Amino acid sequence: MHFAPQIRIPATYMRGGTSKGVFFRLEDLPGRAQVPGAARDHLFLRLMGSPDPYGKQTDGMGGATSSTSKCVILSRSARPDHDVDYLYGQVSIDGAFVDWSGNCGNLTTAAGAFALHAGLVERSRVPLDGVCVVRLWQANIGKTILVHVPIRGGQVQETGDFELDGVTFPAAEIVLEFLDPAEEGEDSGALFPTGHPVDVLDVPESLVAGGKLPATLINAGIPTLFVNAADLGYRGTETQGEINGDGAALARFEALRAIGALRMGLIDTLDGAVKRQHTPKIAFVAPPADYTASSGRVIRAGEVDLLVRALSMGKLHHAMMGTASVAIATAAAIPGTLVAQAAGERGRSAVRFGHPSGILRVGAEARLEEGRWSVTKAVMSRSARILMEGWVRVPGDCF
Repeated sequence: MHFAPQIRIPATYMRGGTSKGVFFRLEDLPGRAQVPGAARDHLFLRLMGSPDPYGKQTDGMGGATSSTSKCVILSRSARPDHDVDYLYGQVSIDGAFVDWSGNCGNLTTAAGAFALHAGLVERSRVPLDGVCVVRLWQANIGKTILVHVPIRGGQVQETGDFELDGVTFPAAEIVLEFLDPAEEGEDSGALFPTGHPVDVLDVPESLVAGGKLPATLINAGIPTLFVNAADLGYRGTETQGEINGDGAALARFEALRAIGALRMGLIDTLDGAVKRQHTPKIAFVAPPADYTASSGRVIRAGEVDLLVRALSMGKLHHAMMGTASVAIATAAAIPGTLVAQAAGERGRSAVRFGHPSGILRVGAEARLEEGRWSVTKAVMSRSARILMEGWVRVPGDCF
């Protein structure tokens, strides 16, 4: 009879923005999982309850959605002018892999708060009352993110009156600054990897009538492929049920995402998209229109500048990913992109976009120098809260 005693690992379960994840200090992980590789991946898969052919993650901490199947590792940073290194893993629900190719903007909020809770920020930098700017090094994409965490009595303030559509209860506002968010690594390229704010993709006519699809391919926050809702026969007001209940629609989005990934240079062949589900994201945009959010609230066209719906790990997201929000803010600031066109043709330093759960306001600073666009920072507000802390348990032979 097979027997393997369970081991327990110090962990904290947190909400950050509209996502949830399990947070660890690097030093608390088992030795073999303190370095990248198969042992770490196997640990996180078993921890979350993956791979699960039932798609429920019943035997783990995962919540059976892309927003709740996430792990985070933090450690003190040796980099000058940084407090902590932050590494994020998107755990597949039905597949046996962890995607380390991008960041989670929502959990970035919680990463700043967790760094303080876990004592990873020098005490001298934490005020008794006020705001502590936690300087994160986002290790997945090699970028600096500043997390403005409110402090009361020397502790992280978690409750407050800041409301975030997609989150039921108000909390304390945490402001994120993504510095130089364009990803310029060797596997992603410049802000616009093709050099153009809009490309026309050649796609099978079975996916799009005429075989031509205008798209904005951008690397900001996270590699993202933006397309017009109307070109796919949508209005931009769609709910999760309308998209996620349509298997043919999901398959079409995944096929288009793979074509975009190939054009962006993120994969070498279309088959490579299967093992890179976290990036790029695919989103469709439309001009403002009235619609009903998932909460039942009626969003009026005059309340937003554009509509955006985005898919994460093959499903329409219930709100909006934080990193995709950075991409939206950046693209909206640059004239000519499909996002800017949907928002009224001109570049905007801030936009309010409608998503399935409501409205989000984001901003970005972009500039044109010698014919090349760059973005200095993107800003948004989120909130975070500890839900549970203690230990997680996993079978000792899982890694």
